[in-house]
Amino acid sequence: MNHTRTTALVALAATGLLLAGCSSSDPTPAKPADAADPGTGSATVAAGRADATEAFATIAGSVKSAKLSGTVTAENDGNHLLGRPGQYTSKITFTDRRIKSADTQGLEPGDVGYGGSVETFANPDDAATRATYIQAVTKNIPALIEYDFVHGTNVIRVSHFLTPVQAKEYDAAGGTLR
Repeated sequence: MNHTRTTALVALAATGLLLAGCSSSDPTPAKPADAADPGTGSATVAAGRADATEAFATIAGSVKSAKLSGTVTAENDGNHLLGRPGQYTSKITFTDRRIKSADTQGLEPGDVGYGGSVETFANPDDAATRATYIQAVTKNIPALIEYDFVHGTNVIRVSHFLTPVQAKEYDAAGGTLR
Protein backbone atom coordinates (compact mmCIF):
# COMPACT_ATOMS: atom_id res chain seq x y z
CA MET A 1 0.00 0.00 0.00
CA ASN A 2 1.33 3.43 -0.83
CA HIS A 3 1.58 6.26 1.72
CA THR A 4 -1.18 8.40 0.14
CA ARG A 5 -3.68 5.55 0.15
CA THR A 6 -2.84 4.64 3.77
CA THR A 7 -3.33 8.26 4.86
CA ALA A 8 -6.68 8.44 3.04
CA LEU A 9 -7.90 5.20 4.68
CA VAL A 10 -6.88 6.42 8.15
CA ALA A 11 -8.67 9.74 7.56
CA LEU A 12 -11.80 7.93 6.35
CA ALA A 13 -11.79 5.63 9.39
CA ALA A 14 -11.35 8.60 11.74
CA THR A 15 -14.27 10.42 10.09
CA GLY A 16 -16.45 7.34 10.53
CA LEU A 17 -15.56 7.13 14.21
CA LEU A 18 -16.36 10.82 14.72
CA LEU A 19 -19.73 10.48 13.05
CA ALA A 20 -20.55 7.38 15.07
CA GLY A 21 -19.71 9.27 18.28
CA CYS A 22 -22.07 12.13 17.37
CA SER A 23 -25.15 9.99 16.88
CA SER A 24 -26.64 7.35 19.07
CA SER A 25 -29.77 5.29 19.07
CA ASP A 26 -29.86 5.60 22.85
CA PRO A 27 -32.00 8.66 23.80
CA THR A 28 -30.36 8.90 27.21
CA PRO A 29 -27.50 11.42 27.12
CA ALA A 30 -24.13 10.14 28.22
CA LYS A 31 -23.23 11.02 31.81
CA PRO A 32 -20.04 13.10 31.97
CA ALA A 33 -17.22 11.57 34.01
CA ASP A 34 -17.58 14.30 36.63
CA ALA A 35 -21.37 14.48 36.76
CA ALA A 36 -23.18 14.02 40.02
CA ASP A 37 -24.68 10.66 40.80
CA PRO A 38 -28.35 11.58 41.21
CA GLY A 39 -28.74 8.95 43.91
CA THR A 40 -26.02 10.30 46.14
CA GLY A 41 -25.41 13.84 44.97
CA SER A 42 -21.70 13.22 45.03
CA ALA A 43 -19.44 13.73 42.08
CA THR A 44 -16.36 11.89 41.05
CA VAL A 45 -13.16 13.91 40.89
CA ALA A 46 -12.09 14.52 37.31
CA ALA A 47 -8.86 16.03 36.06
CA GLY A 48 -7.79 17.11 39.56
CA ARG A 49 -10.99 19.08 40.21
CA ALA A 50 -12.44 18.64 43.66
CA ASP A 51 -16.11 18.10 44.38
CA ALA A 52 -17.92 20.43 46.80
CA THR A 53 -17.09 18.33 49.87
CA GLU A 54 -13.38 18.39 49.08
CA ALA A 55 -13.49 22.09 48.23
CA PHE A 56 -15.18 22.80 51.56
CA ALA A 57 -12.55 20.78 53.44
CA THR A 58 -9.92 23.09 51.95
CA ILE A 59 -11.93 26.19 52.86
CA ALA A 60 -12.61 24.98 56.42
CA GLY A 61 -8.87 24.49 56.87
CA SER A 62 -8.58 28.29 56.72
CA VAL A 63 -11.97 29.43 58.03
CA LYS A 64 -12.11 27.73 61.43
CA SER A 65 -15.63 28.97 62.23
CA ALA A 66 -17.11 27.00 59.29
CA LYS A 67 -18.67 23.58 59.81
CA LEU A 68 -20.15 21.22 57.23
CA SER A 69 -23.91 20.98 57.78
CA GLY A 70 -25.20 18.99 54.83
CA THR A 71 -24.65 17.36 51.47
CA VAL A 72 -27.17 18.14 48.78
CA THR A 73 -28.59 15.14 46.92
CA ALA A 74 -31.07 14.87 44.06
CA GLU A 75 -33.72 14.04 46.67
CA ASN A 76 -33.14 17.04 48.94
CA ASP A 77 -32.07 19.71 46.43
CA GLY A 78 -34.64 22.46 46.88
CA ASN A 79 -33.37 24.15 43.70
CA HIS A 80 -33.69 20.95 41.63
CA LEU A 81 -30.41 21.79 39.88
CA LEU A 82 -28.04 19.01 40.95
CA GLY A 83 -26.70 17.22 37.89
CA ARG A 84 -28.88 19.18 35.44
CA PRO A 85 -27.17 20.52 32.29
CA GLY A 86 -25.05 23.56 33.11
CA GLN A 87 -25.80 23.32 36.84
CA TYR A 88 -23.82 22.13 39.85
CA THR A 89 -22.42 18.62 39.92
CA SER A 90 -22.13 18.64 43.71
CA LYS A 91 -23.15 20.94 46.54
CA ILE A 92 -22.69 21.16 50.30
CA THR A 93 -24.03 23.55 52.92
CA PHE A 94 -22.17 24.87 55.93
CA THR A 95 -22.73 26.88 59.07
CA ASP A 96 -20.56 29.61 60.54
CA ARG A 97 -20.57 29.89 64.32
CA ARG A 98 -20.11 33.68 64.15
CA ILE A 99 -23.70 34.03 62.92
CA LYS A 100 -26.14 34.68 65.76
CA SER A 101 -28.99 32.18 66.08
CA ALA A 102 -31.42 35.10 66.46
CA ASP A 103 -30.52 36.16 62.91
CA THR A 104 -31.42 32.78 61.45
CA GLN A 105 -34.91 32.43 62.95
CA GLY A 106 -37.34 31.25 60.28
CA LEU A 107 -34.71 30.01 57.85
CA GLU A 108 -35.01 26.57 56.28
CA PRO A 109 -32.33 23.95 57.02
CA GLY A 110 -29.43 24.36 54.60
CA ASP A 111 -30.20 28.01 53.90
CA VAL A 112 -27.19 30.15 52.95
CA GLY A 113 -28.10 32.44 55.85
CA TYR A 114 -26.68 29.91 58.35
CA GLY A 115 -23.24 30.20 56.80
CA GLY A 116 -23.23 29.31 53.14
CA SER A 117 -22.73 26.66 50.53
CA VAL A 118 -20.22 25.44 47.99
CA GLU A 119 -21.51 24.54 44.55
CA THR A 120 -19.15 22.77 42.14
CA PHE A 121 -19.66 22.86 38.38
CA ALA A 122 -18.27 20.99 35.40
CA ASN A 123 -16.50 24.10 34.14
CA PRO A 124 -15.66 27.67 35.21
CA ASP A 125 -18.13 29.25 32.75
CA ASP A 126 -21.08 27.43 34.36
CA ALA A 127 -19.87 28.54 37.80
CA ALA A 128 -19.60 32.18 36.70
CA THR A 129 -23.05 32.03 35.08
CA ARG A 130 -24.57 30.70 38.31
CA ALA A 131 -22.96 33.44 40.43
CA THR A 132 -24.16 36.14 38.02
CA TYR A 133 -27.69 34.70 38.14
CA ILE A 134 -27.75 34.61 41.95
CA GLN A 135 -26.55 38.21 42.19
CA ALA A 136 -29.17 39.39 39.67
CA VAL A 137 -32.01 37.64 41.50
CA THR A 138 -31.02 38.74 45.01
CA LYS A 139 -29.69 42.28 44.53
CA ASN A 140 -33.01 44.01 45.25
CA ILE A 141 -34.15 41.73 48.09
CA PRO A 142 -32.17 42.56 51.24
CA ALA A 143 -33.16 39.33 53.02
CA LEU A 144 -31.63 37.29 50.17
CA ILE A 145 -28.44 39.26 49.53
CA GLU A 146 -25.32 37.17 49.95
CA TYR A 147 -21.63 37.17 49.11
CA ASP A 148 -20.72 35.02 46.11
CA PHE A 149 -17.15 34.13 45.18
CA VAL A 150 -16.20 32.16 42.07
CA HIS A 151 -12.97 30.18 42.15
CA GLY A 152 -12.47 27.94 39.14
CA THR A 153 -15.39 25.52 39.03
CA ASN A 154 -16.65 26.48 42.51
CA VAL A 155 -19.17 29.06 43.66
CA ILE A 156 -18.77 29.84 47.35
CA ARG A 157 -22.00 31.39 48.64
CA VAL A 158 -21.67 33.17 51.99
CA SER A 159 -24.32 34.54 54.37
CA HIS A 160 -24.98 38.26 54.46
CA PHE A 161 -25.04 37.96 58.26
CA LEU A 162 -21.24 37.89 58.16
CA THR A 163 -19.35 41.16 57.91
CA PRO A 164 -17.53 41.95 54.66
CA VAL A 165 -14.20 41.24 56.39
CA GLN A 166 -15.46 37.84 57.61
CA ALA A 167 -16.83 36.97 54.17
CA LYS A 168 -13.48 37.83 52.59
CA GLU A 169 -11.98 34.95 54.61
CA TYR A 170 -14.03 32.58 52.44
CA ASP A 171 -12.89 34.37 49.29
CA ALA A 172 -9.25 34.09 50.34
CA ALA A 173 -9.62 30.41 51.24
CA GLY A 174 -11.37 29.77 47.92
CA GLY A 175 -8.36 31.22 46.14
CA THR A 176 -6.47 28.04 46.98
CA LEU A 177 -8.97 25.86 45.06
CA ARG A 178 -8.27 24.70 41.54
